Amino acid sequence: MNIFGKHVLIRAIEEHDLPALHKWANDPDIWNMLAGWHFPSNFEYQKKWFDNLMNNQSSQRFAIDVPGLGLIGTANIVDIDWKNRRGYHGIMLGDNDVRGKGYGFDTIMTIMRYAFEELYFERLDTDIIEYNKASINIYTQKCGWKIEGVRRRWYFRRNRFWDNMLVGITREDYFTLVEQNKYWA
Repeated sequence: MNIFGKHVLIRAIEEHDLPALHKWANDPDIWNMLAGWHFPSNFEYQKKWFDNLMNNQSSQRFAIDVPGLGLIGTANIVDIDWKNRRGYHGIMLGDNDVRGKGYGFDTIMTIMRYAFEELYFERLDTDIIEYNKASINIYTQKCGWKIEGVRRRWYFRRNRFWDNMLVGITREDYFTLVEQNKYWA
């Protein structure tokens, strides 16, 4: 099943995506902007990660595809709590030349539509490192997410500690947003 946004196609990650994913997995400029801890990885590690994707029912990981460009990044809904209808969302755009063109916004809107309209989730959450102003702005200013808390001195990057911005959106917030911005109209 493919999930269609206005400009992006959200699809399953395929084995032919692994060279690009491996390249991005070893790009410190990308990973310094994301939550979690990352180590240099070889291609075999990337392949094992891919092979294990289908074994986890609480994680959905997707490729972000753009017609004419192909694979531009990944999105996910992980740590899914099916009983309480919630999950943790993340997005990663690979190469610099695809950023700032609306693909991230369309991806987040598409993932929210999938989560709230297809999976009937009640909420989505994410974490954003405090210096990732582009992500904070797109989630909170354009996509209707709310800063719900701050974990102080949570991430160690660039030889110091940074705060973790806890950001979330509810089903109600999403439907209010799409009613106001008419995104899917």
